[in-house]
Order: sequence, then structure tokens, then C-alpha cells
Amino acid sequence: MSMSKGTIKKVAGPLVIAEGMRDANMFDVVRVSNQRLIGEIIEIHGDQASVQVYEETSGLGPGEPVESMGVPMSVELGPGLITSIYDGIQRPLDDIMKVSGNSLKRGVEVPSLKRDRKWQFVPVAAVGDEVEAGDVIGTVQETIVVEQKIMVPYGIKGTVKEIKSGEFTVEEVVAVIATAEGDKELTMMQRWPVRRGRPYVKKLPPEMPLVTGQRVIDTFFPIAKGGVAAVPGPFGSGKTVIQHQLAKWAEADIVVYIGCGERGNEMTDVLNEFPELKDPKTGQSLMQRTVLIANTSDMPVAAREASIYTGITIAEYFRDMGYSVALMADSTSRWAEALREMSGRLEEMPGEEGYPAYLGSRLAQFYERAGHVVSLGKEGRTGALSVIGAVSPPGGDISEPVSQATLRIVKVFWGLDSALAYKRHFPAINWLNSYSLYLDNMEDWFNKKVAEDWMKYRQKMMTLLQEEAELEEIVKMVGMDALSASDRLKMEAARSIREDFLHQNSFHEIDTYTSLQKQYLMMKLVMGFYDKSAEALKQGASMNGLLQMPVRERIGRFKYTLEDQIEEEYKKIADELAVQIAGTIGKEDF
Repeated sequence: MSMSKGTIKKVAGPLVIAEGMRDANMFDVVRVSNQRLIGEIIEIHGDQASVQVYEETSGLGPGEPVESMGVPMSVELGPGLITSIYDGIQRPLDDIMKVSGNSLKRGVEVPSLKRDRKWQFVPVAAVGDEVEAGDVIGTVQETIVVEQKIMVPYGIKGTVKEIKSGEFTVEEVVAVIATAEGDKELTMMQRWPVRRGRPYVKKLPPEMPLVTGQRVIDTFFPIAKGGVAAVPGPFGSGKTVIQHQLAKWAEADIVVYIGCGERGNEMTDVLNEFPELKDPKTGQSLMQRTVLIANTSDMPVAAREASIYTGITIAEYFRDMGYSVALMADSTSRWAEALREMSGRLEEMPGEEGYPAYLGSRLAQFYERAGHVVSLGKEGRTGALSVIGAVSPPGGDISEPVSQATLRIVKVFWGLDSALAYKRHFPAINWLNSYSLYLDNMEDWFNKKVAEDWMKYRQKMMTLLQEEAELEEIVKMVGMDALSASDRLKMEAARSIREDFLHQNSFHEIDTYTSLQKQYLMMKLVMGFYDKSAEALKQGASMNGLLQMPVRERIGRFKYTLEDQIEEEYKKIADELAVQIAGTIGKEDF
């Protein structure tokens, strides 16, 4: 490993230019000045290297030493990741605090995985087994919920010569593999360069949904397992709340939450809430299957850029074990701002609105790492990594570059609307301009696994909501009285879809999560009211009679029914609806 040593020539904020770095390579990690601040080489001219420094650079001056470590920016992967809280470059915040107190000091060097903690290693492979990269040699019960699989690192293939059982730290050798290049000692920890996606055998098509229990998402704009979604929205429209809901309820075994350049108090909310939240599937604390990466708005800007890669590399590691992983990035706009700042310091030619010209390709590199894949190894495990990125466009204007570049890549767009948020409609996802391009691929799954007319009902509801938007324009101009009875019924049915189906109370213990079966029954009730009333109108029922049926209240309250009582409650309401509709026919309006 060649160590290249140079000296500082110029300091411009997080950018340090060092000379005498002829042997260094792009993206090498460097230690800057006598305080040994951590940085990464992002540009090389002759013997001059431009270093992006991940810590505060005030007080540095020309002539101080810069030393290249000869390795790219990497993360440590192994037992101890789950429940950890890291900064943007995978330094555990609890250990930094022991060293430097409540304020982040500069140049603190602490290992990412605790070196003194022992883990119970249970071997799965035996001496004499042929193993290759990705094969599981043993397991570690990391938390009550997560069993971490210890895999053969990439690039190693051979025969197990020796394998141990018992308690070890992450640095102790647990197995020896005889390979063509000689014996290789394996520990429970492996390193991986963050800017390179972890390899897999093949990507699978996105055919099954990541069930979230949020009705507007699952029914209208579902995300596939291994899919990518963007949640753009103005300040205060509920991006963070939606990400918290998905972290709690989405069908994922592991959650990686990256707070990238958001306010400190939002990250604090996550830190306070997640340990207290009960994981609905296991009854344990949600933190038992979560990794948090916190790089708030007042932490060094350049480290934001790394935080996204750190997070997705950790997520890929769990995906390789065969888990379903959900990654929340809050927010990619702040990450793009870090790119813009560095690009400006490097005096590169700016693209649109001052963002670098490579903004789109960097975003694509990040989102492309999601997917439903077959992992390396003889087992052929399948794992999924779904990515949900929040975008915070200034002033809620999604025509700006970050939103536009994101929308070109992702296939699901949940457009948040401040007008809905101010009306207290949660989730504030606007049903008229959001979309999911996975729908066609997943139609079969919904029709087979939930109900064969799932897609038919979804389409009917969508049509009603679109017709309501058109009718509202007419109502604004000429008033409600100008509408025909059938149009007024459409407006009422659409209101029922909005208020009884789409509106969901995330703080209500029953309504916070809705199973697909219950979503289907809710669709049938809401649409049943409309279809039967439309029939009754043709047979001369009075409009007021239909609108004042007591059963409408019960349809609205169906969402508060417990999961084990939905079938029976649905039958009662459906019967009541039929009786009351029949009662409205033939009565005149007086």
C-alpha cells in the first residue's frame, strides 16, 4: 500500500488542495494536517490533488501535511451495524461522544464496529466444504430480531480448512479458507468501498409490491419490492412523516434511515421515537432492525455526499443476506446541495441553477443500486433493496433540477401537496399528479393474491376522483345546483373516497396500518355505495334520501374495524346498505 505524502497549498472551505501527491489515486482516503482530518481525493492535476474534507477546516493553513491512506473510502460491514447511529462517514456517534463530549471534535478516529464486543458465532459450513463469494459460513444473532449471516467476502473461493465456534470480536479469525493463492483468514467483518455497488448474480423484474399499509400508496401508487420512489413536497407537507410511517410499517426486515442535511430536530425525533416504537411484526423496539445515519444540516457539508453512499452500502450488505431492506434518504436535495458546493469550489462549469452538470448521473448511480436481486453464493438467496428518497424542492416547485433529475430515474412519484396538508388530509399525496410505473407489472400479483377485481376497483375509484376534479371547476363557476343528480352523486362518492378511504390517521392504533384485504373491502364498500345509488337514481330514488342514509356513517367508520373482524363487519354493512338503498326507491322529495 503506497502512502503518498504532500502538503497543503490552499484551503477553500471543505476543499483543500495539496501538492506533492503524485502517487495518490482518485477517491483515496487522506488525512489532512496534524489534526488528521478525514477527507477524500476528488480531483487530480499533475501532483496536485483536490481533497474533499469531511470535517470543519477552519484554522488549517498552507504547508501542513496531507497523507494518503492508499485505500478508497470504505465502510466496515459485520455484526454491530444494527441499532447503531453513525455520522455520514460511518463513525459511531456514541463512541465519538465518549472521546469528545457533546460537541463533535475534529480528527476523532474511532472504529465503525466496536472492537471489544464479542459476538456468538455459530458455524454453518464445515471443514472440507467448497465455498465461494457470498456463501454463508456462519451466523450471529445480532439483535432479537436480526440474524446476521457471515458471508465469504467477494473474490475468495476455495475449501474450508478450519472453522471455529464460540464468542469472537469482529477482528478475530473465525475461519480459514484454502484458496489457489494460499490460505485466507476470514473474520466476521469485511470492508467495502462505498462508491461501488456490491455485486450480485442477477436482477429480478419488479413484480411484487412492497406492502406499506398506507392505503393511498398500496392501492393507488404502489412501490415494487426492490423499487425506487421519490417523495417531493414543499416544507411542512409531511415528507418526514411518510418516511417514518414506511420505516415502521413497510414489509422490510431491515430499515436504513439516512438523515442527510435535514434539521437536527428531525433526526432527534427519529432517535427518540424509533427505540420506543413497537415493531408490529415482532413486538420488539423498531430500533432492533434499524441502522441510522445522521448528518444534519450543521454537520460538515461534504460528509453529506458520503452519507448517502455509506447508507446504501450497508443496505446492500443486508440485501445480500437475503433480507428485504428499505432505505429512506431524507433528503436527496440536501445531498445535491453538497455536490453543488463542492463543484463551485472546484470552479467547475455549472449546469442548471448552479448544480454540477453530472447531477443526473450521480443521482442515477445512487438509485440504480436498488433492486430485487439474486445474491452471490450457491444458495441463490433473493434479497430486495427498496429506496425511498425525499426531495425538498425550494418553494415546492418540482420543475427545479433535483426533482426533475430524480423523476427521470424513479418509477414512483408521490407528489405531496401543501394544500392537502393544510386541510389536515394525511397522507398529503396528491392523487391527481402522483403515479406509479410499476402498476402494469404488479397487476397480476394483486389480482391473484388479493382479489381478481382489485385493479378494476382501483381504476373505478381513480376515474371518479378525476371526474370530481373536472366537476369542481363547474361548481366553482355556476354552483352545486347546476349539476345533474348523477353528477352530484359522483361528487359525493368522490368525497367518500377521499375522506373514508384515502385519509388515514397515522396516530390511530388501528387506522395507522391497513392490510391489503381490508383495503379491498373498503374499496368495495365505498364503490358499492356509488354503484347501488346510481342504480337507485335511475329507478327514481330521491337524491336527499340517498345522501342521508345512516349506513354512510358506518362505511366511513369501517377503517377503525380490527383486522380479525373485517369480514363480518363488511357483511353487516353491505346488507344494511342494500336494505337502506331499497328504502329510498319510490319516495318523493317533499
